Amino acid sequence: MKALLARLSIALIWLLHLLPYPLLAALGVAVGWVLWPLAASRRRITLRNLELCFPEWSPAQRRRVARQHFTYVARAFLERGVLWYASPRRLRRLLHLDGPVAEALDGSRNTLLLGFHFEGLDAGWTALSLVAPRPVSGMYTPQKNPVLDAWVVARRSRFHTAAIVSRHDGAAGMLRQLRAGVPFYTLPDMDFGRRSARFIDFFGIPAATLDVAPRLAASADARVYPVVTRILPAARGYAIHVHPAWSDFPTLDARGKPADIDADLRRMNRFIEEQVRTMPAQYHWVHKRFKTRPENQPSMY
Repeated sequence: MKALLARLSIALIWLLHLLPYPLLAALGVAVGWVLWPLAASRRRITLRNLELCFPEWSPAQRRRVARQHFTYVARAFLERGVLWYASPRRLRRLLHLDGPVAEALDGSRNTLLLGFHFEGLDAGWTALSLVAPRPVSGMYTPQKNPVLDAWVVARRSRFHTAAIVSRHDGAAGMLRQLRAGVPFYTLPDMDFGRRSARFIDFFGIPAATLDVAPRLAASADARVYPVVTRILPAARGYAIHVHPAWSDFPTLDARGKPADIDADLRRMNRFIEEQVRTMPAQYHWVHKRFKTRPENQPSMY
């Protein structure tokens, strides 16, 4: 039964990609409005995250942003059909990629691409793999359903892809790709527990922050490019901006080893905060970003 439901879901996503994009975007907004009263648990998590990160906002403002967030969550899910099945010609009209893209993907140096959990993140990966002059690799979280898992890997591998590395393979799987000269796209800003994480302030609150970015960059002597994706208004598609490579990231000692990982992670989190403030409704607030707490601290949720 689970396999059948998975195949029906895949068929639905495929059918949706046939719709005109403005209609699909409008459908996503409508689904988001329907989900708001139905998804009580995720609604509470979203409002709590906004309360923690934006205490200066009024409850009405947080509620307004949270409702908008649900429309972006729904749009991102439904529009995967376009990202995963539309023709390259159609995608080029919707994916507006800018920044030092050629420099990041030219293969002259090992390259770590830092994506973040804005709702348009799948568009970022699709855009990069579509234009890449050489194969790129990325990370994904395995799905419990094997049918869905195989589908996700296949769809994310449709363009110039060397490998889609499971998060369960850890840093070793990512490092193999980097050392082979393959640009690697990873997302280091979720709470996956204490393993390979440090408590670094995010909007002033200690948050379990993966230390993978500075460690990988140091081990592979890789330059680091932040990549931020924004869902554009008026059904204009997605803006994917590759930021210039960070200088002196990570900080290294005389032996070329990480010298101050906490400082590197603070820099990364400050960058994410700056981007979140430009589009607060598009960050992935339905995730319990502050689930893991330092010793003897109570749950935030």
